[in-house]
Amino acid sequence: QVQLVESGGGLVQAGGSLRLSCAASGRIFGLTAMGWYRQAPGKQRELVATISSGGSTNYADSVKGRFTISRDNAENTVYLQMNNLKPEDTAVYYCHLTGTTIWGQGTQVTVSS
Repeated sequence: QVQLVESGGGLVQAGGSLRLSCAASGRIFGLTAMGWYRQAPGKQRELVATISSGGSTNYADSVKGRFTISRDNAENTVYLQMNNLKPEDTAVYYCHLTGTTIWGQGTQVTVSS
C-alpha cells in the first residue's frame, strides 16, 4: 500500500514563499500522476496542480504563475513551490495519487495579510 506524507507547511506573510513536499512509499510512484489539492475552512477540496509521470503539469487558474509542481522520481517525492502567497491561499494542502483513494494527511498553510 502506497503512503503519502506531506511536509513544509507553515505561517508566512503575504508575498512570501513556501515549498511543500510529499514523500511517497511504494514502487509505483514513478509510474503515476500526482496532484496537490487544498481545502480551506468551510469550502470544498479543490485541485491546485497536477503532474503526470512524464512531467506534464496542469494548474488551477488561481495559482498559475505563482505555484510550480515538480517531482523527483528517484526520491519518490513531489513538490509544490508556492511564491507570492496570498491570504486566500490559506488552506490545508494534500497530495494525492491520481486514480486512487490514496491521500496524504495534509499540511497547513496559513498566509497572513
